[in-house]
Amino acid sequence: MTKTTTLHIADLCCATEESTIRNKLASLKGIDELRFNVVSKKLEVRHSCDTKEILAGLNSVGLPGTVASGNRKPAPNKSLRSLIVSTIAAASSFAAGLLLSALDHTETITIPLFLVSILLSGWRPAFRAITSIRNLSLDMNFLMVVAVLGALTLGEYAEGAAVIVLFAVSLLLEALSTERSRLAIESLMDLSPSTATVKLPDREVIVPVEEVPVDAVIVIRPGERVPLDGVVLGGGSTVDQSAITGESLPVPKSESDVVFAGSFNQRGALEVRVTKAASDSTIARIIRLVEEAQARKAPSQTFIEQFARIYTPAVFVLALSLVTIPTLFFGASFDDWFYRALVLLVIACPCALVISTPVSVINAITSAARSGVLIKGGRHLEQLAGIRAIGLDKTGTVTEGTAVITDVICVDSLSESEIIRIAAAIESKSEHHLAQAFLRKAEAGSIDIRGTEIRDFQSIPGKGISALVEGRTFTLGNHPLVEELGLCSRELENTLESLEGEGKTAVVLLNDKGPVGIIGVSDRVRAESREAVMRLRRLGIGHVVLLTGDNRGTAAYIGQELGVDEVRSELLPEQKLEVIQSMKQSHGRTAMVGDGVNDAPALAAADVGIAMGGIGSDTALETADVVLVSDNLLHIPAAIDLGKRALAIIKQNIVIALATKAVFLVLGVMGLTSLWLAILADDGATLVVVLNSLRLLVGGKAGSRQQVVRILKKEPR
Repeated sequence: MTKTTTLHIADLCCATEESTIRNKLASLKGIDELRFNVVSKKLEVRHSCDTKEILAGLNSVGLPGTVASGNRKPAPNKSLRSLIVSTIAAASSFAAGLLLSALDHTETITIPLFLVSILLSGWRPAFRAITSIRNLSLDMNFLMVVAVLGALTLGEYAEGAAVIVLFAVSLLLEALSTERSRLAIESLMDLSPSTATVKLPDREVIVPVEEVPVDAVIVIRPGERVPLDGVVLGGGSTVDQSAITGESLPVPKSESDVVFAGSFNQRGALEVRVTKAASDSTIARIIRLVEEAQARKAPSQTFIEQFARIYTPAVFVLALSLVTIPTLFFGASFDDWFYRALVLLVIACPCALVISTPVSVINAITSAARSGVLIKGGRHLEQLAGIRAIGLDKTGTVTEGTAVITDVICVDSLSESEIIRIAAAIESKSEHHLAQAFLRKAEAGSIDIRGTEIRDFQSIPGKGISALVEGRTFTLGNHPLVEELGLCSRELENTLESLEGEGKTAVVLLNDKGPVGIIGVSDRVRAESREAVMRLRRLGIGHVVLLTGDNRGTAAYIGQELGVDEVRSELLPEQKLEVIQSMKQSHGRTAMVGDGVNDAPALAAADVGIAMGGIGSDTALETADVVLVSDNLLHIPAAIDLGKRALAIIKQNIVIALATKAVFLVLGVMGLTSLWLAILADDGATLVVVLNSLRLLVGGKAGSRQQVVRILKKEPR
C-alpha cells in the first residue's frame, strides 16, 4: 500500500544534500516520489516500502531524519548552532596561525593551529565526501577535500586551512540565508495563538486551538490575536489583518463579519463562531502553500542542478588531466602542475552557482507571502517576469463584487415589491454573485420570501435562471437572453441601453407572457483598479483586456473607466478560455485574473492564473498559480514586479558565479593565481550571491528597513 511520510532532516541545507539523498533513495524499491523543502528541512516521500528502510538510507549517507510530528513548529536547529560554533572556532584557530606566522614563530606552533582549523571545519565536508564516493556521486565536498589533502601533501598547511575554513564560511552563509527564510515562515506560525477562550453556557475555558470544534463560540478580547477563522456573533472592534491580507489599515468588524486566525484584535471584545478547524484555517493553509511553493523548483534551478551533476565530475577529470598530461608527456614539474590542479578544483567548486537560483526563489516567495501574495513555486515566479498581456475578470476583480439594486422598473401590472419578492425568491436558490443583492433588497424592504413556493429551479449558464413561482413560470435573464427569446421591444431596448450606459447590469423578469419588470444592478469599480492598470502598463504589459459575462454597455462603461485596451463582454466561461488562448498566440505570455471559481477554465489556460480574494475562496487557494489573499488589485503589478526583480537577480547571480570561475580557471591553469585567491574568489562569489538574493526578502525598495524591523519584532502594522 502506498503512503506518504514527511521526514524532518536537520542537516538538509542545500541542493548538495538533496542530490545525495535522491541518489541513495533511488536505489530502494518502493519509492514513488520525493519532494524536498530545504527551507523547512522536510522530505515528503510517497512510498510502499517500510519507513525504517528510508530512515536507514538517510543514516547511511550521514543525513539522519526523523518522522515529522504534528507539532506546530519544528525543534530548534541544533545543527546550525554547531555549524556556527565549529566555524568560529576553526576561523579563530586559522587566524591565530596566520598571526603567529607573521610574527615569525616556528612551524611547530603554527602547523598544529592550521591542522586544528582543518579538523574543526573539515570533518563535515570530509564525511560527506566519503559518502559521495561511496554512492558514486561526486560533489563540491569531494572537490574541497581533495584540494585540502593536496595542499597538505605539498606542505602548504596555511593554504589548505584557508581552503576548508573559507569553504565552511560559505556553507554557513548559505545555511543562515535558508534559516532566515525558515524563520520568516515560522513567524507566520507564531501569529496564530496556541489556545482559544471558548464560551460555554456557564463559564469560559481556555482550550488548545487544535481541540476547538467547528461552531464553537470563542471570545477575543482587545489586544489578543484571533486564534481561529470565524464569523462575529456579537461585539464590535477594529482588527489588523495586515499579516494575513497585506491590508495597511485595520478593518472594522461587527456582527456577521468574517475574522481570520492570526489577525490582531485592537479595541473591542468579539464573540466569534468558529467556521474552520485549526488545521484548515486561512493562516494554516497559507503556511502549507508557502512551504509547498518553496519546494517547487524554478526551471533555471532544475537546469543548474542537472548541470552541476555533470560539471563536478568533469572538473575532477580535468584537474587530473592537468596533473598527468604535462608531467608524463612534457616532463613538467609535478609539484607546479599539481598545485595548479588544486587551484582548479577550488575555483571550480559550484557552490555559488548551485545556490544562485534557489536562494533567490525562496526569498522572493517568502517576501511575497508577507505581503499577502502567495506564489506557488519558482516556475510561476519566473513566468510572472515575462507576462506581456493580462485578462481581467470584471465582477469581484476590478469591481468590489458587492452588487446593489439601484432601479426597479415596472413593465406590466406587478408592483416594485412584488417584482423584488419573486426575483429574490428565485435568486435564493442561485449561487450567482448577484443573488445576494436581491436578498439584501428584499430584507431592506421588509419583503418576506420565506413563504414563496419555488419549484423546478433551472440555471441558464451565462444568461439567467428560471423557476416555477407559486405555480407560474418566471425567468430572470440578461439582455442577450431577452433578445434570444424575441421579447426585446424598442421601448424595452431603450430602457436596457439607458441602464447599461450608466454602467449598470440590467436584469429582466419575465413570465410566460413576456417582460414584467426591469431591475438595474450596480457594482462599483474598486478605487485602486485604474491605478493598477496604469502600473501594469509601466511594467511593460502591452495588452490589458476586460473579460466579463455582463452586457456590452456595462462592460464598455467600466472598460473606459479603467482605461483597458480591449473589452470582451457577454462571455460564457468557455469563451473566456478561448479569449485567453487567443491572447497567448497573439501577445505571448498571458496572465488571467479572476475569482478562482467560474473563471477556472481561463485561469487554467493562462500562463499564470491569478486568483483574487483567496481569503474567501478555498477553490482559489487550491487552483490558482498566484493567490492575492486580499482583494487589492495593486498586488498584481507588485507580484509581477517581484517576479521581474527575482529573475534579474537570478541572472545576476549566475553571471557573477560563472564570470568569477571563468577568470580564475584561466588564471589557475596559467599558474597566475594561488589557492588563497581561488578560495577567496569562490567564497566571495558565494557571499555576493547570498547578499544579492537577500534584497528580495527585505523588499529591495524604500521603506524596507521599517518592514524588516517590524517583522523581526513580530509587530502588527
